[in-house]
Amino acid sequence: MIQLTDEMKTAVNSALADKAPCVVATASSDGKPSIGFRGSVMAYGDDSLAYWERTFRRGSENIESNPHIVILYRNPATRQSWKFFGQAEVHRDDDVREDVMSKTVQAELDRDADRIGVAVVVRLDRVETMGGEVLMSAD
Repeated sequence: MIQLTDEMKTAVNSALADKAPCVVATASSDGKPSIGFRGSVMAYGDDSLAYWERTFRRGSENIESNPHIVILYRNPATRQSWKFFGQAEVHRDDDVREDVMSKTVQAELDRDADRIGVAVVVRLDRVETMGGEVLMSAD
C-alpha cells in the first residue's frame, strides 16, 4: 500500500523553496528517455504526486504515449531522498488541472504567465530509497 508519510509530503512540497527541486524522468513509447527538473512537484493525496507542466518538451509528449514515470527527490542538506515510481496522467482541461494549478508554488506559476500549463498527476506504484530498498508498494 502507498501511504506517503508526513515527512515525505513536507519535503516534496517544500523542495523548490529548499533549493532541492525534484527530477522527473520519463520515456517515450520506444524507450527514449527524458529527464528534467520540476519545481512544482507536490504531494497530491496519500498515494499521488502532481506537478505543473509548463515547458511542453519531451516529458509531456512521453507521458501521452508511455505513462511510466519516476520522480527523484533528494535534499543533501537534510539527507532525505526517495524515488517515486508511478503512472502519470495529463489533465488539460478539467477540475484536476484547476486544483493542481491552485496548489502550485507561485514561482512556477510566474514562469507560466499565460497559464497554458497542464497538470500531471502520478498515481504511485512504489517508493524506494536511493539504494533501491522498497519502502512502499501498491502490490
